[in-house]
Parts: sequence; structure tokens; C-alpha cells
Amino acid sequence: MKVVAIIQARMSSTRLPGKVLMPLAGKPVLAHVVQRSQACRIVDEVVVATSTDLSDDAIEQWCAYNQVHCFRGSLTDVLDRYYQAAKLHGADAIVRITADCPAIDPQTVDEVINGFIDGGFEFYGLSGEFPDGLDCTVFSFRAIKKAWQEAKLPSEREHVGPYIEKNPQLFKSGGLKKYTGLSHMRWTLDEPRDYEFLSQVFDQLAHQEKLFTAEDVLALLEEQPELQTINQTITRNEGYLKSLAAERTVHV
Repeated sequence: MKVVAIIQARMSSTRLPGKVLMPLAGKPVLAHVVQRSQACRIVDEVVVATSTDLSDDAIEQWCAYNQVHCFRGSLTDVLDRYYQAAKLHGADAIVRITADCPAIDPQTVDEVINGFIDGGFEFYGLSGEFPDGLDCTVFSFRAIKKAWQEAKLPSEREHVGPYIEKNPQLFKSGGLKKYTGLSHMRWTLDEPRDYEFLSQVFDQLAHQEKLFTAEDVLALLEEQPELQTINQTITRNEGYLKSLAAERTVHV
């Protein structure tokens, strides 16, 4: 089984344009995400999937300079972008990672992949009450292909998982509940306050010889709980919620 981690990345974020190439501890955000994805023991290949929009030329150039696989596809149809990238790279299992999660934890990703493989799932992800920013989901190629063929709603095309999540009768699905009581924590990058939080975390932890872990971040936040107040009021999964709201407006 070939496991391919596909990192979706674009420069045209509405809330924080260019965020994936903003510096964190001396390296672009995307560099941290790629490095952490490559550190996963069970991942065979890492691909950055960006769009053909001119604004994303910078991402392709960064990938070329750093010898990272780069695929360019639709800006708005992210499901198609994933399907085409997975097909091109011969993926049997696709790990979805987003470029706005620079603190993604390799050990957690490996645990999710192991759960996916051991249980014979087609859709398996980190679930439960985990910090926003540790998100990772694994799909079988068959599940991605069927979603690509069948999904019609904009929210099902702008995001990879909704069609599969909404049709559990079609796919064997499951999840890893590793964390409890941590869903209020926000380690992702969508707004300036997130960048301020992550900058402080990376400035204190990224100097270590080895990659810092989720446990390292939790320990830091226990020592410095005031850091959590920087971005704790931001709505989780706001992008997907906006897609759903737009659909409801159209159908009213």
C-alpha cells in the first residue's frame, strides 16, 4: 500500500493572504508542514497540492527549489485537486494535511494511518476533542474517486471530506480519539492572532534538535497558559461553515 500525504496549500486566503509562506522560526509555514509530514514513518511520499492560479506560482517555486513534489489543479474544486494528485502519484491511501497546520504532529499522523490500515477503513481521521491544527484524515483512493464522481454541492467540492462523511453507508469509516478536553485549543493559522500565537510557540520550541511534539506544545501551554488567550475566540472550521452558509442562502 502506497501512502501519500497531500498537503493542500494556496496563497489566496481571504483572512490571511500568503499565510503558507509566512516565516515561523526562520522558515516558511509550508516548510514546517512538509518537514513534519516527511517525518511520518508510514508516509511514502509527500506532495504539495496547490492551484493553477497565478498567485500560487510562489508555492510551486518554493517546492521546486526545495525538491518537494508539487501538483497544481483547481483553485476552488479541492476535491478534484486531491483526486488528480492522488491518481498521478499512484496513492492507495491519501493523508489529507493542510498547509495552515504547521504544528501537525508526525506521531499522531502515524497513529491515524495505522488505525486506517489495521481496521480496513476507507475514511479514518483524528476525532474527539483535539486542538485545532492537529487535523489529519486518511482516505482510500476508492473513496476519493467515488466522492470525486458523485459530489455535487459546492461544499463537497471545496473541501475533500464532506461527501464521504455524509454518506457513511458507502464507506467504512472510523476515527482515533486520542485527546479529550482540548477542542478549545487553536494551533492552526487563519488569522493574524493565530500567527502571533504560533510565532511565540515556534520561537520557544523550534530550536530543539528534533521536531517538537504535541506534548511539547501542551507542556508549554501549561507553563504559560496566557498564550492560549491570544486566539481562543476565533471560530473553528470557519471556512467550511462559510461554504455551508452560502449553500443555504442559495436555496432559500
